[in-house]
Amino acid sequence: MFRDHKVKWSGGLTFTGTGASGHSVVLDSDKAIGLSPMELLLLGAGGCACIDLVMILGKARQKVVDAWVEIGGERRQEMPRYYTDIEMHFVVKGMEISERHVSRAIDLAMEKYCSASAQLAALADIKTSYEIIEAELPWDPVP
Repeated sequence: MFRDHKVKWSGGLTFTGTGASGHSVVLDSDKAIGLSPMELLLLGAGGCACIDLVMILGKARQKVVDAWVEIGGERRQEMPRYYTDIEMHFVVKGMEISERHVSRAIDLAMEKYCSASAQLAALADIKTSYEIIEAELPWDPVP
């Protein structure tokens, strides 16, 4: 059955979305108490791509201690106001992270594995960039 997700009106322009997993999120057109549906689209693509990035880097035995993506987009002025341009800036923090591995992991995430980004790419131009931050040891090693 395809109807395993639900979006239920909570009053005003607020809704509660519940996934097949049973987890919920508040959607709010006014953004007063929840995310807008368009924000969720960007966050979904960012989350999908970051999950793939971390998994790929882990398989490459990269010592990642943190990772995130900063994402934004421009939308058409006409209705429907879908995204036409999206920028995703990935940040990987770790020890001795290989630039080659990060670049390849992002390419694989965006071109092969991330379904959410692929869906958005049908209507939007998605540009990616990245930076690597060298993590400091949590303590000073004794000489």
